[in-house]
Amino acid sequence: MADQELPGAESPGKVPAVGGPYASYVLALLVLVYVFNFIDRQILSILAEDIKRDLNLSDAQLGFLYGTAFAVFYALFGVPIGRLADNWVRTRLLSFGLTLWSGMTALSGLAGSFTQLSLARIGVGVGEATAGPSAYSMISDWFPKARRATALSIYAAGLYLGGGVSLLIGAVVVKGWNTAYPDGGPLGLVGWQAAFMAVGIPGLLLALWVATLIEPIRGRADGLPPPVPMPGRTIIRNFLADMASVIPPLTLVNMALLGRRALLENIAALVLVAGLVATLVHFTGEIPQFLAVGTGLYAVISWAQSIKRRDKPTYEMIWGTPAFVLTIIGFGSISFVGYSVGFWAAPYAMRSFVEPMAASGAPVPWYGTKEAVAFLLGGGGALGGFIGTILGGVLGDAAKKRHPSGRIIVGSLATLVPAPFIWLQYTTTDLATFFLCYAPTTIFGSMYVGVAAATTQDLVMPRMRGAATATFFIGTTLFGLGLGPWFTGFVSKLSGSLGTGVLSLLLMAPVTITCLLLVYRWLPAAEASRITRARTAGEIIGDDVT
Repeated sequence: MADQELPGAESPGKVPAVGGPYASYVLALLVLVYVFNFIDRQILSILAEDIKRDLNLSDAQLGFLYGTAFAVFYALFGVPIGRLADNWVRTRLLSFGLTLWSGMTALSGLAGSFTQLSLARIGVGVGEATAGPSAYSMISDWFPKARRATALSIYAAGLYLGGGVSLLIGAVVVKGWNTAYPDGGPLGLVGWQAAFMAVGIPGLLLALWVATLIEPIRGRADGLPPPVPMPGRTIIRNFLADMASVIPPLTLVNMALLGRRALLENIAALVLVAGLVATLVHFTGEIPQFLAVGTGLYAVISWAQSIKRRDKPTYEMIWGTPAFVLTIIGFGSISFVGYSVGFWAAPYAMRSFVEPMAASGAPVPWYGTKEAVAFLLGGGGALGGFIGTILGGVLGDAAKKRHPSGRIIVGSLATLVPAPFIWLQYTTTDLATFFLCYAPTTIFGSMYVGVAAATTQDLVMPRMRGAATATFFIGTTLFGLGLGPWFTGFVSKLSGSLGTGVLSLLLMAPVTITCLLLVYRWLPAAEASRITRARTAGEIIGDDVT
């Protein structure tokens, strides 16, 4: 059966036009989904100080909860889920994922220990792994290539709206709950636990709405014929194989089935990763952090080794394309800084400004309270990120019309402009200056999001977009989210200064600039040769494609 004739999909005659009103409706709903996605992901930031106190955690453990526990499993399950999005009904997949991550967010409110909260965050990560591949792929099939960065930027703006709203919701719920129940409310829940439930439960209703969306036709927006039909049994078999390729110890069984050489290569990768993890644990003492990151790294390598043998065209278009790999590393290094700054801004403001002001007994300015911090950082971050993300997409599309690598120039602004403002923000002794520096940091720091998304989508064939998105998220989550917040917390623990932890992130700038410079040089040839390289690798494309 054809791809668009899968159960739950629509026939070509019933699917609305590319770029029309229905496409805009789908985009608006997907933005709302992404808002919920980041509310559930980011609310931990404003709750961090309360959680740290009640569960007796360190900054490194907070960084692990926010970043690593979520990111590793997000990236790990994102690979098979991304591949599933390339072959199954994406609307159904997204609805299921939204149900899972919303439910796990609500369950976070029942956590009473570091371990319990870690397990809940892992569940959130697994559920949210469905969002990016499904949404990116659908948007790319609903909007033409010339408008793709803009459309993906509008979707990505939900990241900042959700992140900002989460701070506001978290602060309001915690204050209201703790005021009403100073000794704990129903079931003994305190404010931060009630906040998790308040943001998780509504997502269950949104999942029902998502299930009503029409499935778009793959490749139509690019003028390409639909991919070769894939039977339902093959879809299930491939999904199980993809799961086995990333979940240890099934990885060894999967590689053994692919041949003796494949197994030996995988064992070699396992030994190298285990050695790296042992070394890092020895020098840092951070066992959960590097055990999790090492598991994720090994899973990514296993999947790449597996897909090279099971689907060579996808491997060549992703891992065999230097421009794609450097796009992952370059923009992933930006997220390394962005995720960390986004998480630690509120705790830093509380520790460095709000708590000392309250303890001094002197008059506190209107912006010197916890609620004001949540409003200014949350609202400012939402507005700045929304503006920056969409502006980056619009400017990126315009720049690409002038030069094939024009989008990369726009994306590089996310590193070049925020750096001096981050330095000033985390060295100033004035709270007002701290807030003022946050605006350019969020506006320019978010301009890469749509650019990066469109670049990865343009480098692969339509049937590979879910896999491409999942691979891109390996950089932004496993590398960026999984290491950035933890790194800041670890440096903070060593130095005794959270400000020093944040400023250490600026060491990533040379890596970012080097990668993006190479992408700028190699991208035109990579895009121009896309169809030829896919055919050479064995991809079957309609005869009408030139």
